Amino acid sequence: MTEIILKAEHLKKVFVSGKKSMTAVDDVSFELNRGECLGIVGESGSGKSTIAKMLTHLEPVTDGQIFLKGKDITRLRGKSLRKTYQDIQMVFQNPAGSFDPRRTLGDGIGESLRNRGMKKADIAIRVKELLEQCGLEEELAKRYPHEVSGGQCQRAAIARALAVEPKVLICDEATSSLDVTIQKQIMELLEELKDTHGLSFIFICHNLALVQSFCDKVLVLYDGKVVESGKPDDIINEPKEAYTKKLVDAVFE
Repeated sequence: MTEIILKAEHLKKVFVSGKKSMTAVDDVSFELNRGECLGIVGESGSGKSTIAKMLTHLEPVTDGQIFLKGKDITRLRGKSLRKTYQDIQMVFQNPAGSFDPRRTLGDGIGESLRNRGMKKADIAIRVKELLEQCGLEEELAKRYPHEVSGGQCQRAAIARALAVEPKVLICDEATSSLDVTIQKQIMELLEELKDTHGLSFIFICHNLALVQSFCDKVLVLYDGKVVESGKPDDIINEPKEAYTKKLVDAVFE
């Protein structure tokens, strides 16, 4: 039986500034099963990253509900929120910017383990394991974010996300700032993690070719609304909306 790990119902986000308001996400719903990858595609400003921020409580939800393993987590606060959000981790577009530049990568990866009360010696062992899982040498733990390449830094960011053994990994344009060769290596790593850890992914991207190779299903966002959804091959081969065709043509022509 398929297990729904994450579910969003009628998500809405309205930003208010003075007397003006802007609806960034409008009535977005989806289900994510265990071990599945959902792609969310659209141009800049379509609402992709706002959805990610709502799912991870970086932005409050204006309306709608989010369920994790059947539990409504939309309005959680404090300790219960922290405990729940070990199950949802996020990897950002700019890996170096997501690490504290004054601390080593090993410190950054081990931070969540320290917060859970793990002993220093055990943290060092776990950080080494996580680096190895993500294709990095142990000595990188001693380096600072500015001392490694973009690809290495993104691998370290993925290692940090895996430290708390999440059920869902949200990748928000996680490969878009990397060159094509490194991008391919990171995608291979994510594919491996999907297989070995049974992770579920939300893969936010503007590149439909990457979504086609990695995702089981896809939402196409335009102006905060879902204009099309289905299997990547179906959407790429037979787009129903002119906007979707434009996204397809940008990659495949």
